[in-house]
Amino acid sequence: MSSLPVPVPSGAALKLPGFWRRASQHRSFVIGGVLTALLLLAAALSFVWTPWSPYEMDMANKLQPPGGAHWLGTDVFGRDVASLLLVGARSSILVGIIAVGIGLTVGTALGLLAAARRGWVEEGIMRLTDFTLAFPAILSAIMMTAVFGAGIVNAIVAIGIYNIPTFARITRASANAVWSREYVAAARACGKGAFAITMQHVLPNISAVLIVQITIRFAIAILAEAALSYLGLGTQPPQPSWGRMLAEAQTMMWQAPLLAVFPGTAIAMAVLGLNLLGDGLRDLLDPRLARAR
Repeated sequence: MSSLPVPVPSGAALKLPGFWRRASQHRSFVIGGVLTALLLLAAALSFVWTPWSPYEMDMANKLQPPGGAHWLGTDVFGRDVASLLLVGARSSILVGIIAVGIGLTVGTALGLLAAARRGWVEEGIMRLTDFTLAFPAILSAIMMTAVFGAGIVNAIVAIGIYNIPTFARITRASANAVWSREYVAAARACGKGAFAITMQHVLPNISAVLIVQITIRFAIAILAEAALSYLGLGTQPPQPSWGRMLAEAQTMMWQAPLLAVFPGTAIAMAVLGLNLLGDGLRDLLDPRLARAR
């Protein structure tokens, strides 16, 4: 799926009557919303309850198949797989929220500045984003690990930096379209400055594009965190992580293949849900598509 959604011409789509009625009839939005809600519910539930302690090892009962005592079985260290999955959702959401927050805050600010100032300021910001795009999240995490050591903080920073250019580019393109509108020209004629126009007219009218992009980048952040943890660069023991569960399961593929199936399915469902939710929001928040329905 492309990371550059169609620019939304107006923020009015957020106020269209019957939004939830149309949303309930949009298959991608409903399926994505349900899968995303299950992800959030699993993370929230892990704070108050898990079937077993995710940190408790029981070597006498390692590699147990799914059953009554352990619903999804146990891993190579005798830990309950269901408990590990619940707590692992916490790590994925934490990384996603902070990393996307970094990209959204910094990237949006840079994009708005580029659109407002134009000229050499816009050119410099865009070239900076081009340079940043040359360093994917995994490569950035590897470089940061070599300097600061492995850990979830470095993974979050690496993924956050990777998100900045995407938000900056999308914000700048959408903001440029708004700056060319007649009501912005009227606001400038009334003496409003660039900052006031940006906050009162530009940002509200590109909010729909940013909301859609947040869901897409959240999915990418979860996938990147799983990949980094799989490589040993993300969440560190004893904190559970879906990516590290996959890494630990790869040596037991023949003895206990379900150890890889469960976390792999969790990652796939989380990413699928967020992508479907993003597709649904893009359709529902675009007034051109909304009028066509």
